[in-house]
Amino acid sequence: MKKPKTFFVRTYGCQMNELDSEIMVGQLLKRGLKRVYDERDGDVLLFNTCSIRDLAERKVMGKIGQLGRSKKKQIIGVTGCMAMAKKETLFRKLPNVDFVIGTNNITDLNAVLDDVINTGKQQLRTDDQFEENLNYLVAKRDDPYKAHVSIIRGCDKFCTYCVVPYTRGQEVSRPPEDIEKEVRLLVDQGYKEITLLGQNVNSYGKDKPEWKELFHDLLYRLDHIEGVERIRFMTSHPIDITRELMEAIRDLPSLCEFVHFPIQAGSNRILKKMHRIYTKEQYFEKVALLKEIVPNVSLGTDIIVGFPTETEEEFEETLEVFREIRYSVAFLYTYSPRKGTPAMRWKDDIPEEVKEERLQRLIALHESITAEERQTFLGKEMEVLVERKNRDGQLKGRTRCWKKVIFPGDETLIGTLQNVQLHSYNHQTLIGTVVP
Repeated sequence: MKKPKTFFVRTYGCQMNELDSEIMVGQLLKRGLKRVYDERDGDVLLFNTCSIRDLAERKVMGKIGQLGRSKKKQIIGVTGCMAMAKKETLFRKLPNVDFVIGTNNITDLNAVLDDVINTGKQQLRTDDQFEENLNYLVAKRDDPYKAHVSIIRGCDKFCTYCVVPYTRGQEVSRPPEDIEKEVRLLVDQGYKEITLLGQNVNSYGKDKPEWKELFHDLLYRLDHIEGVERIRFMTSHPIDITRELMEAIRDLPSLCEFVHFPIQAGSNRILKKMHRIYTKEQYFEKVALLKEIVPNVSLGTDIIVGFPTETEEEFEETLEVFREIRYSVAFLYTYSPRKGTPAMRWKDDIPEEVKEERLQRLIALHESITAEERQTFLGKEMEVLVERKNRDGQLKGRTRCWKKVIFPGDETLIGTLQNVQLHSYNHQTLIGTVVP
């Protein structure tokens, strides 16, 4: 098989997938390949996939199937959660795929590519032994100012609807010294904002009691790094959030006042059926404590509507949770059955039109709440990390609480933190002027 000179990468799914893609891009660049941004120009096409929802899988299958009808011979690889879930069945469904690499084998990419080139045969690498020490330092990041840093991989919670424990394994914390080293390097390279990633960051260190370093301890360690300006984290499981973490958000200058704190549903019966291992009342108690300790905190959530057997009354409970908590950020979905999860034993009995109607009602409520929230920002001065210019020539960035802001200014401000006086908004974007 002819040696490739170029590669194309498409990423589906979460921030962890984005980071995994950056690691694989780094390996291919180190190999001497050139990255291209049009799949027609790539000798190697890499699809880093997601299995959380059926729609994401169907998009990948459709795209790769379409490529199979092309006359151009390209090396096609599938990585990520779909690779881990489907393994060798992908070769049967998509015979034009040349290699399949699981989430715990991404550092084997060049070796697998060599095997494909030298043998001309399909290659499968989906080990069940999840790696603890991936080489994150090879990652080639797309963003010059914001970087994702993995601190824990996998999840032990086994929510009944979720494939993550089966595609990414159980929780494995990364050594704190390695995380600190990476963050120091990123700060030295000019990165302004670090987002700590994990399926459940709040569990950090619990699998390694000998370290005697939990998530809040790690945050204090990283905040002490000279030059670190912003630290975010996601995602948090409500059962594991602690008072110590809340106090760290309050006390550490670098830590942004935004917590992604997904409840998933407003009904205790549905929460139990989801195996979320907390009640709505317990969740409310933690939110109340967090708001008491960090009064200016903003909250985000994930919600699944139309979970098997969810009644209209139980969906109304979810709406009531929204009215009570008033989330600033929300990722809202209809239930999608995933093969291999415990929820598959229940009939997906909520009609799709009912799911969609509930989702639209929830979206409308969320939009009304965030519209009211935007009114409260007007006249305030907020810190913004300036990320780029938009198509209209305005500078664009985000506040510490994850709000989009645009304002006029010179390009020299890109990559800096600026105080911006907010005076209006357009849809979900706040508008302001730089404070002299």
